[in-house]
Amino acid sequence: MELTLIVFSLLATFLAAALTVPAGFGLATMITPVVFLWLEPHEAVAVVAIVHGSHNAWKLKALRESVNYSSVRRFGWALIAGALIGAFLNTIVDAEPLLLLVGVALVVLPLLSVTERWTRFRLPETEDRIGGFGSGFFGGLTGHQGALRAMFLQKRLPDKAEYAATAALLALVVDVTRIPVYVALGGWQILDAGFLIVGLVIAAILGVQLGKIWLKRWKSKSIRHGILIAIVASGILYIREACIALGYL
Repeated sequence: MELTLIVFSLLATFLAAALTVPAGFGLATMITPVVFLWLEPHEAVAVVAIVHGSHNAWKLKALRESVNYSSVRRFGWALIAGALIGAFLNTIVDAEPLLLLVGVALVVLPLLSVTERWTRFRLPETEDRIGGFGSGFFGGLTGHQGALRAMFLQKRLPDKAEYAATAALLALVVDVTRIPVYVALGGWQILDAGFLIVGLVIAAILGVQLGKIWLKRWKSKSIRHGILIAIVASGILYIREACIALGYL
């Protein structure tokens, strides 16, 4: 049974990593349920952060020539500030409320993204620091930073490669900011899952290579729609689990 779980975890991470190259977000959301099969919520968020950071670093290496640095500057210090605050709160919030927060974030943020596309509402560029802070905060707190960031970034960068590369750099900034906080305040016990971390990192890196092919051949809009549906479904399941654990159901 454990071998089956290992194979499933590696395969799920590989496919998720490939899908998120053209989509620009969604890796943490898709692999967090997998890591929850192995670890408690706090440890799972930290492990996913390491895998997420490695994936974004490799993706950035592959797409570095397409980064739009003016968009990176617009997010600015607010991205880092939000990530630090969110990561600190992650270490002091109990597991069940954290799971509930993850679920709510997974339902609300994608719906906000969908609403923006329906209404054709474009957030002004002067508000990018608000998006940066929010993206960093939710990234630090729950690991799910991409949906909110995409609201501000997709319309700015219609070119697929430019969007994917810039999203990877912004996500990496959040990951580099939050991981030391998790380790320093949450302890080094996540290293007990070292074999799992190494395996998932390798699977995520290999997934980038497949994702580069999909980036050229697939329509990123269709992939993003599929990921958004999966995000909301996962969020509903998390909310249900948390409510049961807290005695609300």
